[in-house]
Amino acid sequence: MTHAEDTPGLAARLRDATAVEHKDTENRSFITRLMGGELDLEAYTRYLAQYAYVYRALEAREPQPGDPEFLADPALPRFASIVSDLENLGAADWEATHPARPATLDYVQHLESIPASDVARYLAHHYTRYLGDLSGGQAIAALVARHYGASDAQLAFYRFEDIDSPVRYKRSYRDQLDALDFTEEQEQALFSEAKGAFHFNAAIFEALGESEPAPVAS
Repeated sequence: MTHAEDTPGLAARLRDATAVEHKDTENRSFITRLMGGELDLEAYTRYLAQYAYVYRALEAREPQPGDPEFLADPALPRFASIVSDLENLGAADWEATHPARPATLDYVQHLESIPASDVARYLAHHYTRYLGDLSGGQAIAALVARHYGASDAQLAFYRFEDIDSPVRYKRSYRDQLDALDFTEEQEQALFSEAKGAFHFNAAIFEALGESEPAPVAS
């Protein structure tokens, strides 16, 4: 698809299209309290267990002919790291002790409903999760370590061993987004699905917040 020279690339338009949803999600009470040191390592464990279900579904898709190379980059998958972290957090039996919340199940079922051939819609979730892990996820790791004493062995989720520089990687990822030859219909599907991805994540945060005591008024 050809754009005028002064038209922002697909990555910039995707960022702008989801800016409101992104801000709304990251400002949900549970995640702000977790990052603010108001909860505990058990709360982080509950959070991580819910995302084990999400990443297992996200990473179950088989690569398709014609996929952009970065969709199957082996440096990105997180499920195995999450399982390792849960084991080191004392939750090796996470599926029994931390069953998927309804909001988590909604997200998982939605991911499973996306046809493998629908690159634009799958990419929306790939972008939302992995670029988030390479951005805000790094801050979460540092704060969980600082506030709750999480060890390196409990924070493998946020260590991308095969990525030397998250900043350079994210720049390359966005360049590859810009190079995609999507139709207008595919672009709109990407934008709409990415907005939906943020809503799914916000719903998980809300569900997790319901199990936490309310903040004490000062």
